[in-house]
Amino acid sequence: MEQTNYSLDPADWSELRALGHRMMDDMIDHLAGLRDGLVWRKMPPEVRATFKQALPTQGADLTALYENFSANVKPYVTGNTHPRFFGWVHGGGNPVSMLAELLAGAMNANCGGRDHSGIAVERQVIAWAAAMLGMPPETSGVLLTGSSMANFLAVLCARTHEIGVAARQDGIGRKKLVAYANVGAHRCIPTALDMAGIGSKALRLIPVDKNFRMDIVALQMAIAEDRAAGRTPFLIVGTAGSVDTGAIDDLNALADISERGEGEKIWFHVDGAFGALAALSPALKPALAGIERADSIAFDFHKWAQVTYDAGCLLVRDPDIHLATFARETTYLAPAGGLAAGQPWPCDLGPDLSRGFRALKIWMTLAAYGTDKLAAVVDNSVALARLLAARIRQNPGMELLNDPALNIVCFRVKNFSNEQTTNFVTGVQENGSFAPSTTIIGGQLAIRVAIVNHRTTQQDVDALFKAALRASGAFRF
Repeated sequence: MEQTNYSLDPADWSELRALGHRMMDDMIDHLAGLRDGLVWRKMPPEVRATFKQALPTQGADLTALYENFSANVKPYVTGNTHPRFFGWVHGGGNPVSMLAELLAGAMNANCGGRDHSGIAVERQVIAWAAAMLGMPPETSGVLLTGSSMANFLAVLCARTHEIGVAARQDGIGRKKLVAYANVGAHRCIPTALDMAGIGSKALRLIPVDKNFRMDIVALQMAIAEDRAAGRTPFLIVGTAGSVDTGAIDDLNALADISERGEGEKIWFHVDGAFGALAALSPALKPALAGIERADSIAFDFHKWAQVTYDAGCLLVRDPDIHLATFARETTYLAPAGGLAAGQPWPCDLGPDLSRGFRALKIWMTLAAYGTDKLAAVVDNSVALARLLAARIRQNPGMELLNDPALNIVCFRVKNFSNEQTTNFVTGVQENGSFAPSTTIIGGQLAIRVAIVNHRTTQQDVDALFKAALRASGAFRF
């Protein structure tokens, strides 16, 4: 019988090796030359049309496919690696993490479980994350796509804490659970309550003070009103780095309220998507006082830690509650020896059984740069934000709309209408010079500048400020 080769490996590895070296050289050149290129460019219709082809039944030449990538994919990505990307809280990635992605891809390890080095690396990352944020050594955790999923899993842990594991089979029944977060909480918080079957209307959005921090008195009143009405407060969400302004709630005050409630303690969760990593900085860490008291923390390594996307993390103080929320016995995953040893596995701590080797790029980034270097990146981002805020305060044609607690600055050009503000932001995005965004602060449309990228310098921030002045017709610097 004639033997047919079904392998996807090449018959001759030399051609693949040569193309792989070319790809690596090109990507390193790409990172080295980021500053010389546009931040972002709009995809032309003819390029977009190339992604509307019929399903291929026959394979293409790999070199031709790489040429297609170089022409039609690489020039039109988000642009968050560029030092003048200010639009959203996107990290810039780093070259070590890029190389780790190659290594992880070659290993192709399924990190849902079993006894292998991929699981050991993830457990090391979780232990490091707990140490970074002052959580106890026994803290449980799992790596996820990002804080949206991490916040969702935290809601499920809070549900287990309040109702017990029966909620996994029976749901919440007639129990009227309610949760609390400030009005600036990320959209993923109500979405998490929605997905958990509790309902987004169960979220009480608490007013903020002049510094965009949750009003503690208003929170206490809301909890008292809910209890009087027969509802059950089960979750307080503190924000460490709000999406609009970077504000940090009074985490110690929230922890106090969660602990002295009537009856069962209220689960205290911190959404620290980017702000939690301010704990790396000795200068900024005091602003996060109380985060170490949280029952759970969600944050992203792909933001201020500059790991390539995606790299989210959930930490849970009580390993038993974390395990009780997700673990499930199945015959094909029963504990045993050999490769089937090493429980609990990550699939016992979250919903995913099939999981990539996400931990490798985090482990290599933290090991290669160290927390002192990453803390310096955080400090520089905040220093640049405060410099920009000072520039705005000093210019009579500008209005600062928030006093930056961290790295986000919101401002307006006084003689701009909302349409002109939108046109300015869209214009600098489309000409590729900068990528800020907009938001609403105090009822006013703001230009929002989030400084996250480790490549960003004072010259980049000054250049954006000058561009806004020129557009306003009141250039003075």
